[in-house]
Amino acid sequence: MDVRDTEVTAMGNETSDGDDPETDGGVRPYTVRLELVDEPGELLRALAPVADNGGNLLSIHHERGNITPRGHIPVEVDLECPPDRFDDVVDALRNAGVNVIQAGAEHYGEEINVVLVGELVETDLSETLSRIEAEADSVVRDLSLSAPDGTDGISSARVRLAIDSGRADEALAAIRSIGSSKDLTVVEPLLGGEA
Repeated sequence: MDVRDTEVTAMGNETSDGDDPETDGGVRPYTVRLELVDEPGELLRALAPVADNGGNLLSIHHERGNITPRGHIPVEVDLECPPDRFDDVVDALRNAGVNVIQAGAEHYGEEINVVLVGELVETDLSETLSRIEAEADSVVRDLSLSAPDGTDGISSARVRLAIDSGRADEALAAIRSIGSSKDLTVVEPLLGGEA
């Protein structure tokens, strides 16, 4: 795909000159999680196979401040395409040398907020967040950190997580386990009003 032939519409969807996207109504949303090297042009290189194989971009979550254990940048791409083209999109990404971490139907249908309290900076907040994403099968959507006594004292962080629909209990159990291993207090959301 030549960058000059690509146009990004106001909604963030790409179209290429001369290519009419399929609009038969049989498209489904998908989420693809990638790991990219932090170099100029890598994001564009990773998105080209999506457009070239009939995918329509819905959103891109580029987590530049959150490095993976391999030192790469996690990127979550939400796209839509006909189900029979999705495997072609994933294969094209892999053939282009893009590290595909997860590919499947869009599954983050719920969000939860938790508050972590303790020596967050001292116990490596970045590693804690990476573990939460991996072990709770979630994505950190937002983080607010408060450290009134500096990095050596007790701090708190409000973390907004995207999770699979119906998996809040499992995600919270994983977060509790991580908190326990790091001597952190986990303040959980209220999940329903049953007595």
